[in-house]
Amino acid sequence: MKGVVLAGGLGSRLYPLTAVTNKHLLPVYNRPMIHFPIQMLVNAGITDIMIVTGGNSAGDFLKLLGNGHAFGLKHLNYTYQEGEGGIAEALSLAEHFAAGEPVCCVLGDNIIEGNILRAVRDYREKGAGAKIFLKKVPDPQRFGVPVFDRQKLLRIEEKPAVPKSEYAVTGIYIYDPDVFDIIRGLEPSERSELEISDVTNAYIARDAISWEELEGWWSDAGTFKSLLRASRLVAETGANKLELSDDLQVGASV
Repeated sequence: MKGVVLAGGLGSRLYPLTAVTNKHLLPVYNRPMIHFPIQMLVNAGITDIMIVTGGNSAGDFLKLLGNGHAFGLKHLNYTYQEGEGGIAEALSLAEHFAAGEPVCCVLGDNIIEGNILRAVRDYREKGAGAKIFLKKVPDPQRFGVPVFDRQKLLRIEEKPAVPKSEYAVTGIYIYDPDVFDIIRGLEPSERSELEISDVTNAYIARDAISWEELEGWWSDAGTFKSLLRASRLVAETGANKLELSDDLQVGASV
Protein backbone atom coordinates (compact mmCIF):
# COMPACT_ATOMS: atom_id res chain seq x y z
CA MET A 1 0.00 0.00 0.00
CA LYS A 2 1.21 3.49 -0.89
CA GLY A 3 0.71 6.61 1.22
CA VAL A 4 -0.25 10.01 -0.19
CA VAL A 5 -0.25 13.24 1.82
CA LEU A 6 -2.19 16.05 0.16
CA ALA A 7 -0.54 19.34 1.12
CA GLY A 8 -1.43 21.76 -1.67
CA GLY A 9 -4.02 24.51 -1.70
CA LEU A 10 -3.79 28.18 -0.83
CA GLY A 11 -4.86 27.94 2.81
CA SER A 12 -6.96 31.07 2.45
CA ARG A 13 -8.74 30.51 5.78
CA LEU A 14 -5.39 30.96 7.53
CA TYR A 15 -4.48 34.22 5.79
CA PRO A 16 -2.31 36.26 6.45
CA LEU A 17 -0.10 33.44 7.79
CA THR A 18 -0.36 31.70 4.45
CA ALA A 19 0.71 34.82 2.57
CA VAL A 20 4.28 33.80 3.33
CA THR A 21 4.19 29.99 3.54
CA ASN A 22 2.13 26.90 2.78
CA LYS A 23 -0.35 26.19 5.58
CA HIS A 24 1.03 22.68 6.07
CA LEU A 25 4.37 24.16 7.10
CA LEU A 26 2.79 26.12 9.96
CA PRO A 27 3.49 24.86 13.49
CA VAL A 28 1.08 22.70 15.45
CA TYR A 29 2.48 23.15 18.95
CA ASN A 30 6.17 22.32 18.43
CA ARG A 31 6.20 20.50 15.08
CA PRO A 32 5.33 21.48 11.51
CA MET A 33 1.80 20.46 10.56
CA ILE A 34 3.05 18.22 7.73
CA HIS A 35 4.87 16.01 10.24
CA PHE A 36 1.64 14.63 11.65
CA PRO A 37 0.10 12.98 8.55
CA ILE A 38 3.50 11.54 7.61
CA GLN A 39 3.85 10.12 11.11
CA MET A 40 0.31 8.70 10.84
CA LEU A 41 1.26 6.77 7.71
CA VAL A 42 4.59 5.54 9.06
CA ASN A 43 2.92 4.36 12.27
CA ALA A 44 0.50 2.37 10.11
CA GLY A 45 3.39 0.62 8.38
CA ILE A 46 3.18 2.65 5.18
CA THR A 47 6.66 3.74 4.23
CA ASP A 48 6.35 4.44 0.49
CA ILE A 49 4.94 7.97 0.65
CA MET A 50 4.31 10.83 -1.77
CA ILE A 51 3.74 14.46 -0.80
CA VAL A 52 1.44 16.39 -3.15
CA THR A 53 2.08 20.10 -2.72
CA GLY A 54 1.63 23.34 -4.62
CA GLY A 55 1.89 27.10 -4.49
CA ASN A 56 4.98 29.26 -4.09
CA SER A 57 6.37 27.43 -1.05
CA ALA A 58 6.52 23.95 -2.58
CA GLY A 59 10.31 23.88 -2.45
CA ASP A 60 10.25 24.42 1.30
CA PHE A 61 8.83 20.92 1.82
CA LEU A 62 12.02 19.46 0.39
CA LYS A 63 14.12 21.71 2.64
CA LEU A 64 12.15 20.60 5.69
CA LEU A 65 11.57 16.93 4.98
CA GLY A 66 14.36 15.88 2.66
CA ASN A 67 14.07 12.13 2.14
CA GLY A 68 12.16 11.60 5.35
CA HIS A 69 15.07 10.46 7.51
CA ALA A 70 13.44 11.98 10.61
CA PHE A 71 10.71 9.36 10.20
CA GLY A 72 13.08 6.47 9.53
CA LEU A 73 12.32 6.57 5.81
CA LYS A 74 14.83 6.00 3.05
CA HIS A 75 13.01 8.12 0.50
CA LEU A 76 10.12 10.57 0.07
CA ASN A 77 8.38 11.29 -3.23
CA TYR A 78 7.04 14.70 -4.26
CA THR A 79 4.70 16.01 -6.92
CA TYR A 80 3.23 19.43 -7.67
CA GLN A 81 -0.42 20.45 -8.06
CA GLU A 82 -0.96 23.48 -10.27
CA GLY A 83 -3.82 25.71 -9.20
CA GLU A 84 -6.85 24.82 -7.07
CA GLY A 85 -8.36 21.74 -8.68
CA GLY A 86 -9.64 20.08 -5.54
CA ILE A 87 -8.67 17.15 -3.36
CA ALA A 88 -9.61 14.51 -5.92
CA GLU A 89 -7.50 16.19 -8.59
CA ALA A 90 -4.57 16.30 -6.18
CA LEU A 91 -4.94 12.59 -5.51
CA SER A 92 -5.02 11.88 -9.25
CA LEU A 93 -1.45 13.16 -9.48
CA ALA A 94 -0.32 10.11 -7.51
CA GLU A 95 -1.57 7.55 -10.06
CA HIS A 96 1.83 6.75 -11.51
CA PHE A 97 3.32 6.58 -8.02
CA ALA A 98 0.58 4.18 -6.84
CA ALA A 99 1.52 1.75 -9.60
CA GLY A 100 -1.63 -0.35 -9.23
CA GLU A 101 -1.52 -0.59 -5.44
CA PRO A 102 -4.13 0.70 -2.97
CA VAL A 103 -3.48 4.15 -1.54
CA CYS A 104 -3.98 5.57 1.92
CA CYS A 105 -4.65 9.26 1.31
CA VAL A 106 -4.37 11.77 4.17
CA LEU A 107 -5.11 15.47 4.05
CA GLY A 108 -2.09 17.39 5.24
CA ASP A 109 -3.94 19.21 8.03
CA ASN A 110 -5.33 16.08 9.75
CA ILE A 111 -4.01 15.18 13.18
CA ILE A 112 -5.07 12.18 15.24
CA GLU A 113 -4.35 10.87 18.70
CA GLY A 114 -4.72 7.20 17.83
CA ASN A 115 -3.40 4.89 15.15
CA ILE A 116 -4.87 3.48 11.93
CA LEU A 117 -2.56 0.44 11.81
CA ARG A 118 -5.33 -2.09 12.50
CA ALA A 119 -7.62 -0.54 9.89
CA VAL A 120 -4.84 -0.59 7.28
CA ARG A 121 -4.15 -4.26 8.02
CA ASP A 122 -7.87 -5.09 7.85
CA TYR A 123 -8.14 -3.34 4.51
CA ARG A 124 -5.10 -5.17 3.19
CA GLU A 125 -6.78 -8.49 3.95
CA LYS A 126 -9.93 -7.36 2.11
CA GLY A 127 -7.92 -5.81 -0.69
CA ALA A 128 -10.61 -3.89 -2.60
CA GLY A 129 -13.03 -0.99 -2.43
CA ALA A 130 -12.73 2.02 -0.16
CA LYS A 131 -12.57 2.70 3.56
CA ILE A 132 -13.30 6.04 5.22
CA PHE A 133 -12.83 7.20 8.78
CA LEU A 134 -15.51 9.14 10.63
CA LYS A 135 -15.60 11.13 13.86
CA LYS A 136 -18.41 12.77 15.84
CA VAL A 137 -17.90 16.53 15.90
CA PRO A 138 -19.86 19.55 17.20
CA ASP A 139 -19.76 21.29 13.80
CA PRO A 140 -20.25 18.67 11.06
CA GLN A 141 -21.47 21.32 8.62
CA ARG A 142 -17.80 22.24 8.07
CA PHE A 143 -17.06 18.84 6.57
CA GLY A 144 -18.38 16.07 4.41
CA VAL A 145 -21.21 14.47 6.40
CA PRO A 146 -22.32 10.83 6.08
CA VAL A 147 -26.00 10.01 5.70
CA PHE A 148 -27.05 6.66 7.18
CA ASP A 149 -29.89 4.21 7.14
CA ARG A 150 -29.09 2.72 10.54
CA GLN A 151 -25.48 1.55 10.01
CA LYS A 152 -25.64 1.50 6.20
CA LEU A 153 -23.85 4.39 4.55
CA LEU A 154 -26.12 5.96 1.92
CA ARG A 155 -24.10 8.96 0.72
CA ILE A 156 -21.76 11.80 1.70
CA GLU A 157 -23.11 15.35 1.65
CA GLU A 158 -20.45 18.04 1.30
CA LYS A 159 -20.71 20.82 3.90
CA PRO A 160 -24.51 20.62 4.31
CA ALA A 161 -26.31 23.53 5.97
CA VAL A 162 -28.39 21.01 7.92
CA PRO A 163 -26.26 17.93 8.62
CA LYS A 164 -28.10 14.59 8.75
CA SER A 165 -25.68 13.08 11.26
CA GLU A 166 -23.20 14.15 13.94
CA TYR A 167 -20.29 12.62 12.05
CA ALA A 168 -17.66 14.27 9.90
CA VAL A 169 -15.70 12.46 7.22
CA THR A 170 -12.13 12.91 8.35
CA GLY A 171 -9.42 13.53 5.81
CA ILE A 172 -8.19 9.94 5.87
CA TYR A 173 -9.19 7.59 3.05
CA ILE A 174 -8.12 4.20 1.70
CA TYR A 175 -8.91 3.49 -1.94
CA ASP A 176 -8.17 0.66 -4.32
CA PRO A 177 -6.59 1.41 -7.73
CA ASP A 178 -10.03 2.01 -9.29
CA VAL A 179 -10.00 5.43 -7.63
CA PHE A 180 -8.07 6.92 -10.51
CA ASP A 181 -10.63 5.76 -13.10
CA ILE A 182 -13.37 7.18 -10.87
CA ILE A 183 -11.62 10.56 -10.68
CA ARG A 184 -11.28 10.68 -14.47
CA GLY A 185 -15.07 10.34 -14.69
CA LEU A 186 -15.87 13.18 -12.27
CA GLU A 187 -17.41 16.50 -13.23
CA PRO A 188 -16.22 19.68 -11.45
CA SER A 189 -18.43 20.92 -8.65
CA GLU A 190 -19.90 24.41 -8.31
CA ARG A 191 -16.53 25.36 -6.82
CA SER A 192 -14.90 24.21 -10.10
CA GLU A 193 -13.11 21.46 -8.18
CA LEU A 194 -13.08 17.67 -8.28
CA GLU A 195 -14.58 16.74 -4.92
CA ILE A 196 -13.34 13.84 -2.81
CA SER A 197 -16.91 13.31 -1.57
CA ASP A 198 -17.91 12.46 -5.15
CA VAL A 199 -15.18 9.82 -5.22
CA THR A 200 -16.49 8.29 -2.01
CA ASN A 201 -20.07 8.42 -3.28
CA ALA A 202 -19.00 6.48 -6.35
CA TYR A 203 -17.73 3.68 -4.11
CA ILE A 204 -20.99 3.82 -2.11
CA ALA A 205 -22.94 3.40 -5.35
CA ARG A 206 -20.85 0.29 -6.08
CA ASP A 207 -21.51 -1.03 -2.55
CA ALA A 208 -17.73 -1.20 -2.22
CA ILE A 209 -17.07 0.84 0.90
CA SER A 210 -16.61 0.38 4.64
CA TRP A 211 -16.27 2.88 7.46
CA GLU A 212 -15.18 3.07 11.05
CA GLU A 213 -14.96 5.68 13.75
CA LEU A 214 -11.51 6.92 14.68
CA GLU A 215 -10.37 6.19 18.21
CA GLY A 216 -9.11 9.07 20.33
CA TRP A 217 -9.33 12.68 19.28
CA TRP A 218 -9.10 14.01 15.76
CA SER A 219 -8.70 17.56 14.53
CA ASP A 220 -8.14 19.33 11.30
CA ALA A 221 -5.98 22.45 11.43
CA GLY A 222 -7.32 24.47 8.52
CA THR A 223 -8.80 27.40 10.43
CA PHE A 224 -7.43 29.57 13.23
CA LYS A 225 -9.83 27.95 15.68
CA SER A 226 -9.00 24.37 14.67
CA LEU A 227 -5.26 25.12 14.47
CA LEU A 228 -5.35 26.39 18.05
CA ARG A 229 -7.41 23.38 19.14
CA ALA A 230 -5.00 20.95 17.47
CA SER A 231 -2.00 22.64 19.10
CA ARG A 232 -3.61 22.39 22.53
CA LEU A 233 -4.51 18.73 22.04
CA VAL A 234 -1.00 17.87 20.90
CA ALA A 235 0.55 19.73 23.84
CA GLU A 236 -1.79 18.21 26.41
CA THR A 237 -1.63 14.60 25.22
CA GLY A 238 2.01 14.34 24.19
CA ALA A 239 1.04 13.51 20.61
CA ASN A 240 3.95 15.65 19.42
CA LYS A 241 6.40 12.76 19.71
CA LEU A 242 7.30 10.44 16.84
CA GLU A 243 6.56 7.05 18.34
CA LEU A 244 5.93 3.89 16.35
CA SER A 245 3.51 1.18 17.41
CA ASP A 246 5.11 -1.52 19.58
CA ASP A 247 4.44 -4.22 16.98
CA LEU A 248 5.77 -2.25 14.03
CA GLN A 249 9.26 -1.78 12.71
CA VAL A 250 10.01 1.11 10.34
CA GLY A 251 10.41 -0.30 6.87
CA ALA A 252 7.96 -3.17 7.42
CA SER A 253 5.59 -1.89 4.76
CA VAL A 254 2.00 -3.04 4.51
